[in-house]
Amino acid sequence: MHGFRTDLAAEDLPQDGGTLPGITSETQEQDGFQTTCVRILNNEGEKSLCKPIGTYITMDLESFFRRDEDSFPKAVSLLARQITHLLPLAEQDSILVAGLGNPAITPDAIGPETTRYTLATRHLKQHMPEDFAAFRPVSICQTGVLGTTGMESSELIAAICKSSAPCAIVVIDALAARSSEKLCRTVQLTDSGIVPGSGVGNDRAELSRKTLGVPVLAIGVPTVVDAGEGLVVTPRDIDKYVKDAGKLIAYALNIAFHPALSVSDVDMFVG
Repeated sequence: MHGFRTDLAAEDLPQDGGTLPGITSETQEQDGFQTTCVRILNNEGEKSLCKPIGTYITMDLESFFRRDEDSFPKAVSLLARQITHLLPLAEQDSILVAGLGNPAITPDAIGPETTRYTLATRHLKQHMPEDFAAFRPVSICQTGVLGTTGMESSELIAAICKSSAPCAIVVIDALAARSSEKLCRTVQLTDSGIVPGSGVGNDRAELSRKTLGVPVLAIGVPTVVDAGEGLVVTPRDIDKYVKDAGKLIAYALNIAFHPALSVSDVDMFVG
């Protein structure tokens, strides 16, 4: 619990296996991937982990990055199920997917990279409703960063919500880990929302159900470790890891939103 901060709830659990007030956790193996589910139940739990009330699921991606046999479709399927678990949707609910971060800075490009492979279907549902009856309406945006847009991500997303009125929002962002072993090896999902920039000590306005009025699912991959004195460390092959992680998250979102699709179907749509 001491030392450099982390966005990963699982990293803040006691290493000796002890318990914390207001916190439950469970780790299990699923389809060759280790998953840990941390639930922050109340205000006491918030104080214990310094994170908002909610459910935090982390999925270890080691076998995916080792390129184990069938690891991509297995990882996509499991991640899609976790998305569906944390963000239950009615059949025709509309969704806004927001990729946070700066595409020009590789460790901050998880969000923009994910949106490259996520299917935008809202316009298709509007103009060809019969052909796309099996699809949910999905809108996509990249918010950029305050330094290049002059606007907070929260301002842009709130404005989009006013015009498109999504039933739920998914935000994707880069995170910070405490351990270098977690870098680009873990994906975290939480229904508590996110504070963009918090991983590098540059907190922006919160994106959550409280601020946006609809359920917000935050998905992130740790790409940096705090090294102190304003320095962060990132893996040597960060460009490759970001591309792989962005594709994995996008495919999982596509299959979670449109359950009739398979990985090969998504391949066909995204080229």
